[in-house]
Amino acid sequence: MAATPEPQHPRHEALHARWRETVRRVRTTPEPDSGPYADDLLARWSEPQRRYHTLDHLAAVLHHLDALAAHADDIDTVRLAAWFHDAVYRPDRSENEERSAHLAERALSELGVDPARTAEVTRLVRLTVSHDPAPGDRDGETLCDADLAVLGGAPEEYAAYAAAVREEYGFVPDAAFREGRADVLRRLLALPRLYRTPLGHDRWELLARRNLTTELELLTAATVGEPRE
Repeated sequence: MAATPEPQHPRHEALHARWRETVRRVRTTPEPDSGPYADDLLARWSEPQRRYHTLDHLAAVLHHLDALAAHADDIDTVRLAAWFHDAVYRPDRSENEERSAHLAERALSELGVDPARTAEVTRLVRLTVSHDPAPGDRDGETLCDADLAVLGGAPEEYAAYAAAVREEYGFVPDAAFREGRADVLRRLLALPRLYRTPLGHDRWELLARRNLTTELELLTAATVGEPRE
């Protein structure tokens, strides 16, 4: 008896179509077929170690980019960067963004995307390490705001996000995770603005800071309550 195929993610077909349409707009020839590249990216975003950095996250970032598109200088370049920004993702490694940028460079070059646009995509992917674009970097601001939009969700949505991040780092002991996560939250809260686009700032800034502060307080309280060796 033939094996039952894995069920396809409900977003798979729509994302596949979005990829093909974006690639069609940014290059002048139809060859090579961009479909296999979509298949590879979608498989990467579906890897079993992912709990937050999944196809749902990719779809959410692309959705937020649609809302923020007017701020970008080149929204299709930003969309390509979104596809690649977590394409390589291993929670136990620190070079994910760099490896994702190399993947983007190789794939887009093979697809016939021009070198300047390819270089801009790789720059944007690397920018997601810090989420701190320079003033006037409108494409960087747009991508970072879309990627961080989850921080400005409703409290229950943020709680689900935080729980999924913890699952991705399930191999890290609780005390070490709390310490590392608290450092990340403090760095985000120290930014003068979490969101650089006008729409992102108006829509998400206040709630994101409230969510981050609440999580940091919970982590700190748990750390204080730990028994001393």
